[in-house]
Amino acid sequence: MSLAEASEARKARLLALKKRKAGETDDASAEPEEPVIKHRLFDPEKRTLKKHTPEDDVIMEDTIEKKVEGLAEKIIAEDTERRAQELDLFNIAPKRVNWDLKRELERRTAKLARQDQQAIHTLIRQRLAAEKGQSDDLVGAMNAQDKARQLDDAASDEEDD
Repeated sequence: MSLAEASEARKARLLALKKRKAGETDDASAEPEEPVIKHRLFDPEKRTLKKHTPEDDVIMEDTIEKKVEGLAEKIIAEDTERRAQELDLFNIAPKRVNWDLKRELERRTAKLARQDQQAIHTLIRQRLAAEKGQSDDLVGAMNAQDKARQLDDAASDEEDD
C-alpha cells in the first residue's frame, strides 16, 4: 500500500465519520428515514395525556448527589477523630522558641548598644589622655605621675652611672 492509497483511505474514513456524526447515512442513495416519534406525554392508544407515575422516572445512577451523599458525614467523623486524639505540643510550638524574646529585646538592645559605644569611646579617650599626661580624672592623673616618676628615676640612674 503506497502513501497515496493510505491517504485516500484515511480521507474516506474521516468523511464517513463526519457524516455519521452529522446523522447522515453512508449510502447516498438510501432514503431518509422518518424521525421516530417518542410519545412521552401523549398516549396514542387512548389518545389522551399520560399521567405521571413514579415508575416512569428514570433512575439516574451517576449524579453528583449520589457521589457526595456520605461525604459530609465522613468529613465530620474524621474531624471528631482528629480532635479526640491527644494534642501534640511539638507540632504547635514555634520552631524558634525565642523569637518573641528577640523581638521585644531588639529595641532595648539598640538603645544600650549606642550607650556602650559612647562608653567605649570615652574610655579610649581617657587612656590616650593618660598616656599623654593630660587627664581630668584622678586615676589618670596618678598614672601619669607614676610614669613621670619612673622616667625621672630612669634618667637619674643613667646620670649616676
